[in-house]
Amino acid sequence: MYPTLSHAGTFVLHSRLALRFSPLERGNLVTAGSPFDPAHQILKRVIGLPGDTVCVDPTGERKELKNEWLAGDNTSNSTDSRDYGPVPISLIRGKVVARVWPDPGWLNARFHKFERV
Repeated sequence: MYPTLSHAGTFVLHSRLALRFSPLERGNLVTAGSPFDPAHQILKRVIGLPGDTVCVDPTGERKELKNEWLAGDNTSNSTDSRDYGPVPISLIRGKVVARVWPDPGWLNARFHKFERV
């Protein structure tokens, strides 16, 4: 998730309750079970929601989403929905709300960067 989370050992706080009280929005950072191995946890950004249309390959083919489309911020070095496709909501475990370590901070309202506590 570089550059948003630039330290390899970054710890974040995610909220399962946030999923119940507010719907996912484009730009939210989420934790999810990997579609390849649900026991493995991933952290990605929501960039597409059910009903959105995405271009999935260089030929320009477009598909309407039935699930969430997740991507890493460093797209040149990320395994994400381009590899495993849309992610069912059942695999999404929570919204990321804060960075715990290093340099603790809350996510700002647009979920794009951290503000210092």
